[in-house]
Amino acid sequence: MRMVTSLAFPLLFLVVFGSGLSGAMGMLAPGVDFSKFIFPGIIGMTVLITSFMSGVSVVWDREFGFLKEVLVAPISRVAVAAGKTLGGATIALIQGTIILAFAPLFGITFPLEILPRLLPVMFLVACALSAMGIFLASRIKSMEAHQAVMQLLMFPMVFLSGVFFPVNNLPPWMNILVKINPATYGIDSIRQLVLGVQPTTSLGITVLGHTMSIGEDLMVVAAFGLVMVVLAMWSFGAQE
Repeated sequence: MRMVTSLAFPLLFLVVFGSGLSGAMGMLAPGVDFSKFIFPGIIGMTVLITSFMSGVSVVWDREFGFLKEVLVAPISRVAVAAGKTLGGATIALIQGTIILAFAPLFGITFPLEILPRLLPVMFLVACALSAMGIFLASRIKSMEAHQAVMQLLMFPMVFLSGVFFPVNNLPPWMNILVKINPATYGIDSIRQLVLGVQPTTSLGITVLGHTMSIGEDLMVVAAFGLVMVVLAMWSFGAQE
């Protein structure tokens, strides 16, 4: 039930922004209107939010004392952090896949042959952001503080990741924030796969004059995810 009800938020964005603004925005690239542009962004946003919020289980377990039982169990704390990360990433992947199934309702088509490539990309993005959520949650002591921190970080990451607008031709200060946002590269790789957009188009990410390919996007996401996984494992190992 939690997974189903959480789909209302991204579907609302698809209906309100995708359908409502498509006519006003026009064509953003050859064959890509605003509805088609925003759809893979919403998939990425669903993966991002679900992954990022997976850390709430750690804070919840700490509030009720269950985390102490987990930490004293005869199991490596590294395994606990890895299990939390993979569990959150799996849920995020399922929710992102469900959003993907709504593509025909919004007039969006894509070849099914991309699924063997798209699903691993979504899972990699989910693992990286889930590890970040787990790491932050492991350092937070109360549910109230967790909600405040998550909102402070999550919404800027969503709005500065290219979900709702192309990430080129931005003001310099915003361009810097977009480029240092790890979610930007995850959204871009998903968009390139779903739409078949070539990195040379105006919809791609340009870093130091170089337009990022899918492989380069994934290298950035993987590097960020590796750092977050190591920090999450370290943080769990340091828990008292």
